[in-house]
Amino acid sequence: HNRLALETVEAVTRLLGDARLRVVILPGNHDPATAESVYRRGGLADPANVDVLGVTADGVVTLAELGLEVLGRAHDDYADMSPLHPGRPRQLPHQVIVAHGHYVAGPADEHRSWKIYGEQIAATGADYVALGHWDRAVEAGDGTVPAAYSGSPQVAGSINVIRLGAVAAVERVALVEADEDGRSAV
Repeated sequence: HNRLALETVEAVTRLLGDARLRVVILPGNHDPATAESVYRRGGLADPANVDVLGVTADGVVTLAELGLEVLGRAHDDYADMSPLHPGRPRQLPHQVIVAHGHYVAGPADEHRSWKIYGEQIAATGADYVALGHWDRAVEAGDGTVPAAYSGSPQVAGSINVIRLGAVAAVERVALVEADEDGRSAV
């Protein structure tokens, strides 16, 4: 959320900047890309290896070395909006769309804000749709386009690993912690 202490934001900015990989972030409904957001006031979008959709990138981040484009529609305020990027013709072999909102699995979900529908996911034509907002790992859509929430690693106890090839392969991988003797324990 955007109420994080500046010291925390600065620490995360240093960690991300020290990462030896590109990082793509999508602002969601709790941390929209407002003028006072963590991306602007704390410099979270400043490291050269960090792209923040809606702040440093206008809806598309191209990772040419991976043959990948990442598309996403950032929340830019706290108002309800349609969070799923509709997709576009591919510029590179692989396309991933990121979205932050509620998947509508049926009538019981219609009361929600920031709705994402299965037919919208299918219409993207992306290799994969990475969803955020739910703290648990859940698959979404009809399977035409693989789509899933990874959930909070603390709650789900796992992360989603996506392998892009002719067909995207989604694997949930359990987080591993070392016990006090240095051995792996799930």
